[in-house]
Amino acid sequence: MRKFSLNLINTKLALTSWFFHPYHQEPVTVAADLSERQFQIRAATPADLSGVAQIITESFHSQQGIWGWAFPLLRLGIYEDLKHRLALPAPHHICLVAADTTRGAADNLVGTVELGVRFSNSWTQAGRSFPYLSNLAVRPEYRRHGVASGLLQNCEKVSQEWGFQDLYLHVLENNYQARQLYFKLGYRVDKVESNWNIFFPKHSSQILLHKHLNNNSII
Repeated sequence: MRKFSLNLINTKLALTSWFFHPYHQEPVTVAADLSERQFQIRAATPADLSGVAQIITESFHSQQGIWGWAFPLLRLGIYEDLKHRLALPAPHHICLVAADTTRGAADNLVGTVELGVRFSNSWTQAGRSFPYLSNLAVRPEYRRHGVASGLLQNCEKVSQEWGFQDLYLHVLENNYQARQLYFKLGYRVDKVESNWNIFFPKHSSQILLHKHLNNNSII
Protein backbone atom coordinates (compact mmCIF):
# COMPACT_ATOMS: atom_id res chain seq x y z
CA MET A 1 0.00 0.00 0.00
CA ARG A 2 1.40 3.43 -0.94
CA LYS A 3 2.04 5.98 1.78
CA PHE A 4 0.60 9.45 1.38
CA SER A 5 3.72 11.61 1.06
CA LEU A 6 2.06 14.99 1.63
CA ASN A 7 -0.07 16.13 4.50
CA LEU A 8 -3.56 17.42 3.81
CA ILE A 9 -2.59 21.09 4.02
CA ASN A 10 0.28 20.75 1.56
CA THR A 11 -1.91 18.72 -0.77
CA LYS A 12 -4.52 21.48 -0.85
CA LEU A 13 -1.84 24.08 -1.56
CA ALA A 14 -0.33 21.99 -4.34
CA LEU A 15 -3.67 21.50 -6.04
CA THR A 16 -5.24 24.92 -5.50
CA SER A 17 -3.65 26.57 -8.57
CA TRP A 18 -5.48 24.18 -10.90
CA PHE A 19 -8.22 22.41 -8.97
CA PHE A 20 -10.02 25.57 -7.91
CA HIS A 21 -9.86 27.49 -11.16
CA PRO A 22 -13.28 29.22 -11.48
CA TYR A 23 -13.72 27.77 -14.95
CA HIS A 24 -14.46 24.37 -13.43
CA GLN A 25 -17.08 25.60 -11.00
CA GLU A 26 -19.74 26.22 -13.65
CA PRO A 27 -23.10 24.51 -12.99
CA VAL A 28 -24.75 22.28 -15.56
CA THR A 29 -28.55 22.09 -15.61
CA VAL A 30 -30.24 19.08 -17.20
CA ALA A 31 -33.79 17.79 -17.33
CA ALA A 32 -34.54 14.74 -15.20
CA ASP A 33 -38.01 13.24 -15.63
CA LEU A 34 -40.57 16.05 -14.96
CA SER A 35 -38.32 18.18 -12.77
CA GLU A 36 -34.99 19.89 -13.29
CA ARG A 37 -31.83 18.91 -11.49
CA GLN A 38 -28.74 21.04 -11.33
CA PHE A 39 -25.28 19.52 -11.31
CA GLN A 40 -22.04 21.30 -10.55
CA ILE A 41 -19.00 20.01 -12.43
CA ARG A 42 -15.84 20.82 -10.49
CA ALA A 43 -12.38 19.51 -9.74
CA ALA A 44 -12.14 16.93 -6.98
CA THR A 45 -10.66 17.85 -3.62
CA PRO A 46 -9.11 15.59 -0.97
CA ALA A 47 -12.44 15.69 0.89
CA ASP A 48 -14.10 14.03 -2.13
CA LEU A 49 -11.84 10.96 -2.17
CA SER A 50 -14.12 8.60 -0.25
CA GLY A 51 -17.14 9.50 -2.36
CA VAL A 52 -15.23 9.16 -5.62
CA ALA A 53 -13.83 5.77 -4.59
CA GLN A 54 -17.33 4.55 -3.74
CA ILE A 55 -18.76 5.67 -7.11
CA ILE A 56 -15.94 4.04 -9.10
CA THR A 57 -16.05 0.79 -7.14
CA GLU A 58 -19.81 0.31 -7.37
CA SER A 59 -19.72 1.14 -11.08
CA PHE A 60 -17.05 -1.38 -12.06
CA HIS A 61 -17.29 -4.12 -9.40
CA SER A 62 -20.24 -6.18 -8.24
CA GLN A 63 -21.28 -6.31 -4.60
CA GLN A 64 -23.21 -9.53 -5.20
CA GLY A 65 -22.18 -13.17 -5.13
CA ILE A 66 -18.81 -14.56 -4.10
CA TRP A 67 -16.98 -11.32 -4.91
CA GLY A 68 -19.08 -9.24 -2.52
CA TRP A 69 -16.62 -9.84 0.31
CA ALA A 70 -13.84 -8.19 -1.71
CA PHE A 71 -15.78 -4.96 -2.34
CA PRO A 72 -14.37 -3.05 0.69
CA LEU A 73 -10.83 -4.08 -0.28
CA LEU A 74 -11.33 -2.97 -3.87
CA ARG A 75 -12.74 0.35 -2.68
CA LEU A 76 -9.76 0.87 -0.39
CA GLY A 77 -7.34 0.12 -3.22
CA ILE A 78 -9.07 2.60 -5.52
CA TYR A 79 -9.07 5.20 -2.72
CA GLU A 80 -5.33 4.83 -2.15
CA ASP A 81 -4.50 4.92 -5.87
CA LEU A 82 -6.59 8.05 -6.37
CA LYS A 83 -5.07 9.72 -3.30
CA HIS A 84 -1.61 8.99 -4.67
CA ARG A 85 -2.42 10.45 -8.10
CA LEU A 86 -3.95 13.61 -6.68
CA ALA A 87 -0.88 14.17 -4.50
CA LEU A 88 1.50 14.09 -7.47
CA PRO A 89 2.44 17.53 -8.87
CA ALA A 90 1.47 16.49 -12.41
CA PRO A 91 0.62 19.54 -14.58
CA HIS A 92 -1.71 17.51 -16.79
CA HIS A 93 -3.93 15.46 -14.53
CA ILE A 94 -7.34 16.24 -13.09
CA CYS A 95 -10.19 14.36 -11.48
CA LEU A 96 -13.59 15.94 -12.07
CA VAL A 97 -16.71 15.28 -10.02
CA ALA A 98 -20.39 16.03 -10.59
CA ALA A 99 -22.37 17.10 -7.53
CA ASP A 100 -26.17 17.27 -7.34
CA THR A 101 -26.84 20.83 -6.15
CA THR A 102 -30.62 20.75 -6.66
CA ARG A 103 -31.26 21.22 -2.94
CA GLY A 104 -28.31 23.51 -2.38
CA ALA A 105 -25.81 20.88 -1.23
CA ALA A 106 -22.48 20.70 -3.04
CA ASP A 107 -21.14 17.50 -1.49
CA ASN A 108 -23.67 15.02 -2.95
CA LEU A 109 -21.32 13.43 -5.48
CA VAL A 110 -23.05 11.56 -8.28
CA GLY A 111 -20.34 11.09 -10.93
CA THR A 112 -16.63 11.32 -11.65
CA VAL A 113 -14.02 11.08 -14.39
CA GLU A 114 -10.23 11.37 -14.62
CA LEU A 115 -8.23 13.07 -17.34
CA GLY A 116 -4.48 12.76 -17.80
CA VAL A 117 -1.79 12.80 -20.45
CA ARG A 118 -0.29 9.58 -21.77
CA PHE A 119 2.58 8.88 -24.13
CA SER A 120 2.80 6.63 -27.17
CA ASN A 121 5.70 4.90 -25.38
CA SER A 122 4.36 4.56 -21.84
CA TRP A 123 7.49 2.84 -20.54
CA THR A 124 9.88 5.69 -21.31
CA GLN A 125 7.35 8.55 -21.08
CA ALA A 126 8.42 9.53 -24.59
CA GLY A 127 6.90 9.86 -28.02
CA ARG A 128 3.62 11.53 -28.88
CA SER A 129 1.59 12.73 -25.90
CA PHE A 130 -2.20 12.79 -25.82
CA PRO A 131 -4.99 13.35 -23.26
CA TYR A 132 -6.69 10.18 -22.07
CA LEU A 133 -10.01 9.72 -20.23
CA SER A 134 -10.49 7.06 -17.57
CA ASN A 135 -12.75 6.05 -14.67
CA LEU A 136 -15.91 7.66 -16.00
CA ALA A 137 -18.55 6.53 -13.49
CA VAL A 138 -22.03 7.70 -12.47
CA ARG A 139 -24.21 6.49 -9.62
CA PRO A 140 -26.92 4.17 -11.03
CA GLU A 141 -29.87 6.36 -10.00
CA TYR A 142 -28.37 9.36 -11.84
CA ARG A 143 -27.60 7.67 -15.16
CA ARG A 144 -29.34 8.90 -18.32
CA HIS A 145 -29.75 12.34 -16.75
CA GLY A 146 -26.87 14.04 -18.58
CA VAL A 147 -24.23 13.64 -15.86
CA ALA A 148 -21.79 11.61 -17.98
CA SER A 149 -22.21 13.96 -20.94
CA GLY A 150 -21.47 16.95 -18.71
CA LEU A 151 -18.31 15.34 -17.35
CA LEU A 152 -17.10 14.40 -20.84
CA GLN A 153 -17.73 17.86 -22.26
CA ASN A 154 -15.79 19.45 -19.39
CA CYS A 155 -12.89 17.08 -20.08
CA GLU A 156 -12.89 18.26 -23.69
CA LYS A 157 -12.65 21.88 -22.51
CA VAL A 158 -9.76 21.03 -20.19
CA SER A 159 -7.94 19.16 -22.98
CA GLN A 160 -8.14 22.22 -25.20
CA GLU A 161 -6.90 24.42 -22.35
CA TRP A 162 -3.88 22.12 -22.16
CA GLY A 163 -3.25 22.72 -25.86
CA PHE A 164 -4.50 19.40 -27.28
CA GLN A 165 -6.94 18.85 -30.12
CA ASP A 166 -7.48 15.10 -29.69
CA LEU A 167 -8.92 12.99 -26.87
CA TYR A 168 -8.78 9.22 -26.36
CA LEU A 169 -10.48 6.63 -24.14
CA HIS A 170 -11.11 2.88 -23.94
CA VAL A 171 -14.49 1.17 -23.78
CA LEU A 172 -15.33 -2.53 -23.59
CA GLU A 173 -16.79 -3.90 -26.78
CA ASN A 174 -19.81 -5.33 -24.93
CA ASN A 175 -20.57 -2.07 -23.08
CA TYR A 176 -23.21 -1.00 -25.59
CA GLN A 177 -24.71 1.77 -23.47
CA ALA A 178 -21.36 3.51 -23.01
CA ARG A 179 -20.47 3.07 -26.68
CA GLN A 180 -23.77 4.67 -27.69
CA LEU A 181 -23.03 7.69 -25.49
CA TYR A 182 -19.50 8.12 -26.87
CA PHE A 183 -20.61 7.82 -30.49
CA LYS A 184 -23.39 10.36 -29.84
CA LEU A 185 -20.78 12.82 -28.56
CA GLY A 186 -18.57 12.38 -31.63
CA TYR A 187 -16.07 9.70 -30.62
CA ARG A 188 -14.98 7.24 -33.32
CA VAL A 189 -13.20 3.87 -33.28
CA ASP A 190 -9.42 4.20 -33.48
CA LYS A 191 -8.65 0.49 -33.08
CA VAL A 192 -9.95 -2.71 -31.47
CA GLU A 193 -7.54 -4.29 -29.02
CA SER A 194 -7.84 -8.01 -28.27
CA ASN A 195 -8.13 -8.71 -24.55
CA TRP A 196 -8.07 -12.50 -24.83
CA ASN A 197 -6.21 -14.55 -22.26
CA ILE A 198 -6.11 -18.14 -21.03
CA PHE A 199 -8.06 -17.39 -17.84
CA PHE A 200 -10.87 -15.33 -19.39
CA PRO A 201 -11.14 -16.50 -23.02
CA LYS A 202 -14.59 -14.89 -23.45
CA HIS A 203 -13.61 -11.53 -21.95
CA SER A 204 -14.72 -8.61 -24.11
CA SER A 205 -12.20 -6.78 -26.26
CA GLN A 206 -11.33 -3.15 -25.60
CA ILE A 207 -12.01 -0.47 -28.18
CA LEU A 208 -9.81 2.62 -28.30
CA LEU A 209 -11.99 5.61 -29.18
CA HIS A 210 -10.77 8.95 -30.46
CA LYS A 211 -12.34 12.38 -30.86
CA HIS A 212 -10.83 15.32 -32.69
CA LEU A 213 -11.67 18.47 -30.77
CA ASN A 214 -12.53 21.81 -32.28
CA ASN A 215 -14.57 24.80 -31.19
CA ASN A 216 -17.72 23.35 -32.70
CA SER A 217 -17.36 20.03 -30.83
CA ILE A 218 -17.59 21.68 -27.40
CA ILE A 219 -21.25 22.11 -26.50
